[in-house]
Amino acid sequence: MPITPPPLRERNEDIPILADFFLRKSVVATRRSVSGISTEAMAKMLVYDWPGNVRELANAIERAVVLGSEKEITATDLPYGMGEAIAPTTESQEITYHDGINNARKKLVVNALNKTNGNRAAAARLLGLEAKYFLRLMKSLGIE
Repeated sequence: MPITPPPLRERNEDIPILADFFLRKSVVATRRSVSGISTEAMAKMLVYDWPGNVRELANAIERAVVLGSEKEITATDLPYGMGEAIAPTTESQEITYHDGINNARKKLVVNALNKTNGNRAAAARLLGLEAKYFLRLMKSLGIE
């Protein structure tokens, strides 16, 4: 009998507990002296959609511990684009075709940047786009 837990995006209350667990695990494994997670970083993690589920959270925390320079994980230590959640559309919201397409394009670009740790050239290749077009696309979508 398989047990399928709900995705992390549906269990926001679990994010602080899991993040703390992965932080302690990463601190021991890397022998770094990171003591916690800033409130701004936690706020960004709570609004993020977590398409990679718990494994993505673990990787984000480990990356922040390894690459971070502070005594605690800050929002700048998190992967590129985290906290820029795209609001889900509901039937009560009116959305135009143009807005829907731009939301989908933005999500694709942000996910590609996350997968490549913010490397724009690699993200462009991942999406099959020319680098110059990818940069113009980022600018037009308001992604920095």
